Amino acid sequence: MSYLRNTWYVAAWAKELKKGVMLRRRLLDEFYVLFRDNDGQPRALVDRCPHRFAPLSMGKLIGEGAAIQCPYHGLRFDVEGRCIHNPHGKVPPARTPALTVVEKFSAIWIWMGEPTLADATLIPDFSFLSPDAHAVSCEMIIIESHFELESDNILDLSHIEYIHPLFSSEAVSAGEYECTTEGDTVWSKRHIPNDTLPTFLHEAFGLPRGAKADRWLNVRWNAPACMALWAGAVERGKPRENGNESVGAHLFTPETANTTHYFFAASFPRSLGAIAQELADNSIAVAIGPQGVFTTEDKPIIEAQAQNMLGREFWEMKPRLLSIDAASVQARRILARKIERENATASHQS
Repeated sequence: MSYLRNTWYVAAWAKELKKGVMLRRRLLDEFYVLFRDNDGQPRALVDRCPHRFAPLSMGKLIGEGAAIQCPYHGLRFDVEGRCIHNPHGKVPPARTPALTVVEKFSAIWIWMGEPTLADATLIPDFSFLSPDAHAVSCEMIIIESHFELESDNILDLSHIEYIHPLFSSEAVSAGEYECTTEGDTVWSKRHIPNDTLPTFLHEAFGLPRGAKADRWLNVRWNAPACMALWAGAVERGKPRENGNESVGAHLFTPETANTTHYFFAASFPRSLGAIAQELADNSIAVAIGPQGVFTTEDKPIIEAQAQNMLGREFWEMKPRLLSIDAASVQARRILARKIERENATASHQS
């Protein structure tokens, strides 16, 4: 499968990468070992000893993260992937590839392409996940589908009425829908006026008892599959700034062509006080906890979609598109163009 390489993917949440512990993760069909060096900085190597191909993650960290010792024959590799110790004789000119990683917005981002092009300023703005100003809660689950089906799902929220009873109302599908692009950024915006909210949402948005609401769902997409979702509501007819809004991150990184890491995060301003962390934690539980709406409602139908496609490509299936697909189609086309340009450049250089 062809992936976009010169871009940033989320490899892990920062909280997953504890000092003194190695994390093995499959990303874009390759296994990597993630760890923190002796300064606490995140590092990533291809998880494969160049000698006999044993997983380095089965070995041990040496010198508090200065090197990894292979579990099979004891060769050691520094944080740049160079072999620095051979207990059996002369140190060979061997190495395992190292990748550029950055810790930002509560996540560990990994650059999968040409190292000289890695630029942390290209990471989309998820400053609402910065832990200094926000209480952040985040988790990851594996979805058995191609990652673009996940993007499609978040970019088209008309399905809320049909598979999410907790959040549902008939007004969602009847609302005003707008798809816009700003450069390579896609926006999917849904305005839902005069809505009778489910009790759960009515209380969550702090609306007066019995009041109807004007509601909005705005999704921002950046390649390859990084999305932020703003969900808010205000008492009917009042200015939006008088309402309440929550924001979450939906970040999808391919594990393989048929499995995806779903990194989800919720945050609330620390200015709310002690309740901010409780709100963030509750949001995670509602979304992707064992009985969360994504776990029990989105995940099964997306995985069933993938199974029904029998390994065929999306466009090969000749989907009968609707107006609600505008944002997901734009995102797919932008990503395809980026991959095509990248592959053309690589072919020209070779």
